[in-house]
Amino acid sequence: MTTKFQIHNFSFFFKDQQILKNLEFQIPSNEIFGIIGPAGSGKTTFLRALNRMNDLETEISHKGNILMDQNDIYTDDFDVVSHRKKVGMVFAMPVPLPMSIYENVVYGPRLSGIKDRRALDGLVENSLKAAFLWDEVKDRLKTSGMRLSGGQQQRLCLARVLAMQPEVILLDEPCSGLDPISTAKIEDALTELKKQYTIVLVTNNTKQAARVADKTAFFLMGELVELGLTKQIFTSPVKKQTNDYITGRFG
Repeated sequence: MTTKFQIHNFSFFFKDQQILKNLEFQIPSNEIFGIIGPAGSGKTTFLRALNRMNDLETEISHKGNILMDQNDIYTDDFDVVSHRKKVGMVFAMPVPLPMSIYENVVYGPRLSGIKDRRALDGLVENSLKAAFLWDEVKDRLKTSGMRLSGGQQQRLCLARVLAMQPEVILLDEPCSGLDPISTAKIEDALTELKKQYTIVLVTNNTKQAARVADKTAFFLMGELVELGLTKQIFTSPVKKQTNDYITGRFG
């Protein structure tokens, strides 16, 4: 099993507040790495640290290192734009662009310089199939993405990320506003996608982590409390805080 990310003594600060505290662990390639924990535990901040999205904020700082494929992504001369093409992100609320389903998917590839219609058509079909959406929309690709259901919009956003052919997919509570059927389709897609991609899934739904994650990390107040195989985390956690959280005693 190869390692995609190595996190070494990583801390993150916003103004004078420390959000992440001395994180030290690894994220394997081609697995679903789940991150659970109560609100305010630093889950989303960590996720955004993996593709440098926190850089968009002001008055931030960090200590330590995050390596992707042995390359430190926090060096001064690191190519952040290129990195973000490799590390795509799906947010909690679907944000389709106000254009057709087809144009939503090809938006990123076009900006990257792909103009050939046949290549774009192939990207649309393959990305929508990978997001488990093709069969539902293949006959209405010219329809506005805004007219899709919430679950379909979220899968469209996933397809839009996949069209950029990333190496890593970050998901920040992607099913928080979805019904069980839509959630199941997202989870089915992720289970297939891990064959080709490294997936990091932040979720407040512990049952979702138990269903799809290969490994699960439990964050609390900016610290990594426990990390292990998902089955172990949910059946025989080592730390009392982990057990208290997954059994609903807090959070």
